[in-house]
Amino acid sequence: MEKRARKAEHITIHIPPAQRRDPKVRRQMSEPAMRAFFRIAEAWQLTNEEQRALLGWPPESTFYKYKAGAVAILPFDTLVRISLMLGIYKDLHILYPEPDLAERWVKLPNSNPLFGGAPALRFMTEGGMDGLHHVRRLLDARRGGWN
Repeated sequence: MEKRARKAEHITIHIPPAQRRDPKVRRQMSEPAMRAFFRIAEAWQLTNEEQRALLGWPPESTFYKYKAGAVAILPFDTLVRISLMLGIYKDLHILYPEPDLAERWVKLPNSNPLFGGAPALRFMTEGGMDGLHHVRRLLDARRGGWN
């Protein structure tokens, strides 16, 4: 993956829980969320099938529309999945300062009992939303916090 120097921008937007399912709010978040998802997918070198699995198996035609940049309003479930992936990506880069290792980690065999020797990616793709939550919690715990 080509590395580009970018100025890190940290913008935190607090959206109250009652508004998170609002279609207007989801419309605002959908396009940036999908761009972030595809950047992570590129960094992790995910296949299209792995990407679809992590997104919750959208229809192939919908997935390819997303890849082409045609994103309207993502389902709440998809936004949650992308949020979990962003957290996993962040955690990995905190835990492993070497970017190459942080980006390969999801595909490396893992001795943690949670994964049974398989890569975390398999657990995340086969375990659905629960798999993503478990990996996120594991990495958060390993790095010592939720921020």
